[in-house]
Amino acid sequence: MMSRAECLKEYGSDYLIEKSIKEGKLYRVGKAVYSKSKEIPHIAVLSFKYPNAVVTMHSAFYMYGMTDVIPDDYCLATDRDAAKIHENGVRQYFMPKNFFSQGISEIDYKGYKIPIYSKERMLIELLRYKSKLPLDYYKEIILNYRRIMSRLNVQEIQDYALESPKSGKVVETLQMEVL
Repeated sequence: MMSRAECLKEYGSDYLIEKSIKEGKLYRVGKAVYSKSKEIPHIAVLSFKYPNAVVTMHSAFYMYGMTDVIPDDYCLATDRDAAKIHENGVRQYFMPKNFFSQGISEIDYKGYKIPIYSKERMLIELLRYKSKLPLDYYKEIILNYRRIMSRLNVQEIQDYALESPKSGKVVETLQMEVL
């Protein structure tokens, strides 16, 4: 993927960019986002447009296979001081600075590197947002976590729980429902 500025460097002018688009050599995959490939997953375009955002919540649970419920919106976490993302189909979660960067990993999604919170961190997010999620959705994901618990790093989970906002409630729920 390329930004408009990168396209201008490569093609020289807006006219030549438009000409390449008409010839099928270049594709506009988003506002000021171009690609030489026609089929780009929308989450990859969002990750390119918002490089400081991290996939979280419903999108992350779906991408990790913890649920088969396809999310209505793409869920992206940003630093609390980040600008609001004004884009249809995106739900933004603002995180405290000290907690935002914890547990960020990267997955290969259809050939594109996508920043996403680790499974361990997503368990903490599940517990933090428990009261805002439908009960059957929460139960499905928590059961899937119980199935894979032996493959997760329990120390990381406990560290994230202690650092999270509402840590007392998160730690208590973690002990009662998961560990």
